[in-house]
Amino acid sequence: MTLSPHLPDKLTISLWDFSWYTRTGPGEPFADLDRAFGEAVARGYNTVRICAMPFLLFGSRLDTGKLRLSGLGGAYGQRMRWYDVGGGGEIDGRAWLRELFEAALRHDCFVILSSWEYQQSPSFGEDRAWFDALMAVDPERRAEALADALADLIDFLVIHGLDDRIAFTELHNEVQGSRLTEGLEGQDKVVALRPRLERGIARFKERHPNRPVTVNYAKVPVGSLRGVPREVDVAVFHPYVYGVLDELLATFAIRDRGRPFAQEPVRRELLRPARPIWPTGLLRPAISGGWRPPRSAPGRSTSTTGATPTAGTPGCTTGTPCTVWRWSSGWSPGSRRPRTGRPGAGSRWSSARAGSATPRCTGPSRRARWGPRSAAAPSRSRHGWARGARWCAPTRRRSTRCGRTSRCSGSATRCCAADTPGRRRLRRR
Repeated sequence: MTLSPHLPDKLTISLWDFSWYTRTGPGEPFADLDRAFGEAVARGYNTVRICAMPFLLFGSRLDTGKLRLSGLGGAYGQRMRWYDVGGGGEIDGRAWLRELFEAALRHDCFVILSSWEYQQSPSFGEDRAWFDALMAVDPERRAEALADALADLIDFLVIHGLDDRIAFTELHNEVQGSRLTEGLEGQDKVVALRPRLERGIARFKERHPNRPVTVNYAKVPVGSLRGVPREVDVAVFHPYVYGVLDELLATFAIRDRGRPFAQEPVRRELLRPARPIWPTGLLRPAISGGWRPPRSAPGRSTSTTGATPTAGTPGCTTGTPCTVWRWSSGWSPGSRRPRTGRPGAGSRWSSARAGSATPRCTGPSRRARWGPRSAAAPSRSRHGWARGARWCAPTRRRSTRCGRTSRCSGSATRCCAADTPGRRRLRRR
């Protein structure tokens, strides 16, 4: 499969995830899509990657004409990126999708279609209908259901003459960390998931044989690359080179559900002065020892905390009242001096990714083709160079020196050396 010749040689990708439809209220970043695209272009981006909510719009049979989305409930997660949704906006789901692509056309940008629906996306619904519709699909058929929904979405764009804005399609975001894996046995989800993904990709290719399609993976599954379907047209990995955050996350058991949350060390090392660890009306400790959204949002507990370890663990709790400088600048035990992270992981993962997706050109085209295992696909590397996923720092942070700039530039250099057609720029927010 050759990528569309009208695409730029390099895709500079801005991650808009589900925020393009959850952050549409007055004064929020995506209330005006033309402004959002204009700002992206001004920063050097030519592509946006989105959760296109394909299942909701084209597979759920739910009415999306007056779609209302909001935060997780009360002030829960309101100082964490992704989860700090203001609410109050109402959109026509399909019409908003069309507006996004029309704005992309006006600004000469492209769109990577993906889905977070078997992860966080349904958490922002005002009721459980979206989540329950997703869960009603047999896990063995979920990838195929997404393929059909995405194919229908593309048909919708074809009708409106906007399908040339599609860079490529992903069945789902970070598949081994999603509910696509439900019911699988064994520790290696990447390998176990392959048959389901292959059926999904085959279904998509039946509907749109000339459009590139893929799936993507959290981190680079170095020991499990045999689990990546042969039929993917683009190799996509999210390295998540946390650097100093690895040490911070491990020290305070922030994402480890098997260890008790280190409340007193967090209070001493990270919290802002005189800020209680459970501010009234903001957070509450669950009796079971877990962390849940407030009772005012009962339907979001299952859909959020079951899909991602972020909202259901002390990650959301710690990120809300903590001192931004200490969290964002490279905390280290007993010291406020920033520390640099590990460059080794990024280097190893870049090499592994390049090894799995080294282009083999055929003819005059510089695009790579995916053929037998000896050939490979164009590669795209996305977030993780700077500090990993957006959840891992409060929203009001400042630029600090902890080695992330060198990691970003070094990783970009390695991507270019491997001739990867897509690379992600350092995002400044």
